[in-house]
Amino acid sequence: MTRKDHRADKAATLAINRPLSPRRPVSGAFRPHPCHAFLSAGDTLVVPELARYGRSLYDLITMVAELRRREIGFTSLHEKLDTTTPGGRLVFHVFAALAEFIRELIVAGTHEGLAAAHARGHTGGCPTVVTPELLKAARDLLPDPERSLTSIAKLLGVSVGTLYNHIPDLQEIRAGQQLALMQRN
Repeated sequence: MTRKDHRADKAATLAINRPLSPRRPVSGAFRPHPCHAFLSAGDTLVVPELARYGRSLYDLITMVAELRRREIGFTSLHEKLDTTTPGGRLVFHVFAALAEFIRELIVAGTHEGLAAAHARGHTGGCPTVVTPELLKAARDLLPDPERSLTSIAKLLGVSVGTLYNHIPDLQEIRAGQQLALMQRN
């Protein structure tokens, strides 16, 4: 069962007409959740869990405050909280703060692990396929006007992007080759 099916089933048991999957912006800019457009005063927004509704404590508090300003209730099924009551609002703020705290602990642990790995000499990512011999071969082949970048990359077993990443003056080399070719003609 996919997550989408799970949300639809949960919505069906609660007689919710339209379960929406959020599409959050990648930037940090706040934008109202898409489902807010379908809500009016007296409605209650029901979400499966707080983490599915907002990415940060600021997001959650801002969106729930907007709902409250518009006289729209908010209920989270997993945390069993309902912001239509004062006690529910208090619990919401406590849960949101704890969720943010846990997220920050995870981020801090990740950063510590990366720093420890870096101190041991592990840099992460894929190992490089580029060797000094490969770079020399690429530099020797680049001035040849008969060879395209794609054919050079294929011959050396790397991508064109790899050539661009590891030969900073590649465009100048190719431009000089093009100029020489035009002068011959």
